[in-house]
Amino acid sequence: MQQLGLIGYPLGHSFSKKYFTERFARQGITDWQYELYPLPTLEALPKLLRETEGLVGLNVTIPHKQGVLDFCTELHEGAKRIGAVNTLKRLPNGGWRGYNTDYIGFRESLGGWMGAAVDGVRALILGTGGAAKAVQVALEDLQVPYHYVSRSARPGVFAYTDLTPELLQEYRLIINTTPLGMAPNTETAPELPYAALRASHWLYDLVYNPETTEFMQRGLAAGAQVKNGLEMLIAQAEAAWAIWQEQE
Repeated sequence: MQQLGLIGYPLGHSFSKKYFTERFARQGITDWQYELYPLPTLEALPKLLRETEGLVGLNVTIPHKQGVLDFCTELHEGAKRIGAVNTLKRLPNGGWRGYNTDYIGFRESLGGWMGAAVDGVRALILGTGGAAKAVQVALEDLQVPYHYVSRSARPGVFAYTDLTPELLQEYRLIINTTPLGMAPNTETAPELPYAALRASHWLYDLVYNPETTEFMQRGLAAGAQVKNGLEMLIAQAEAAWAIWQEQE
């Protein structure tokens, strides 16, 4: 039996186990299985990697996408460029190669949603974690200028208190890479002057549970176009599956 799984914390919201279990059942795949491994810290990761029978691959989610870099013996070029890993693959020598399929999922999803409208927009990236770094590289490759937003300002980063109604008119694509609004804390949302949003704004939330987050609801109320992260999640999961299937 070839074992896959997801590490992160908490994992109660996880899409991955259900997705892969249903995929395997639908396709009659009986020699692969997928489990959840909730790890509040990465201290237990070496033991998990060493002792989990048949473990050949892992997905990585919040809060470990950057910390897991220290456990990779190799990095795929994309993960090296992004500085974050969301997929691990065991190598024939017993080491682990890190990949980033968030980039693939986000770029495919954003391009399919916005189409030609992506040309000429400027973006705000809410959050500065591992997922934000994948979004950053995708925006760079799409030639979309961006600015980070976090709780405190520093060079290249706005504070949320900097986001005036006037500033929001300059940035028509707003991407939430934080867990704000994720179930079970569905009433939370990034602190923005939502009343300043217009029909020309595009709000992309990497959160996929609930289907319509508070961030998205506030955008819809202002007439903006909104999208959740489910399509991105599916695309990154399929990219990870392809990686695990590749022969070394």
